[in-house]
Amino acid sequence: MRKDIILSRWKIRFLMIKNNLVSKYTKLKYRNHKTMVNNDQISNVLNRQFNNKKPNEVVVSDLTYVQVGVKWHYICLLIDLFNREIIGYSAEPNKTAELVQQAFHKITWPLNKITLFHTDRGNEFKNKIIDEILITFNIKRSLSAKGCPYDNAVAETTYKTFKTEFIKGKKFENLT
Repeated sequence: MRKDIILSRWKIRFLMIKNNLVSKYTKLKYRNHKTMVNNDQISNVLNRQFNNKKPNEVVVSDLTYVQVGVKWHYICLLIDLFNREIIGYSAEPNKTAELVQQAFHKITWPLNKITLFHTDRGNEFKNKIIDEILITFNIKRSLSAKGCPYDNAVAETTYKTFKTEFIKGKKFENLT
């Protein structure tokens, strides 16, 4: 096996076409959308410090959607910032706080080990149900800046990989 081979992207493109290979990855197409979001004065405690030293210390999350049958369903993943492991998940037809709550219920270790929960400003994350979980287990909240997906980049890239590698090109008839 040869090492230290340097190829241009054009050469790689040529080789992929020659061997009938197609990349699943796409280019970034972020567009800022003005929407109604939570305008609470909760700060961005995480502040893009994504390299955590301790397991279970910081958990990040977001929601995404997939088509199941003829309807859209939402998926919530809870990601440990230490090793990018998915520690909790849930899926259902509605984008609600209960979806996030169910993901917390799937975590297999004590929730009081979590010190920080970082998300975007969606109403699914900032509400009474999630507040009760965070208060009960003494977890501090951190919210991304309004309209800035880069503040929650770990969750965004996890979903990008999840959709690209697992969901793209597949049809799901039900959640089971």
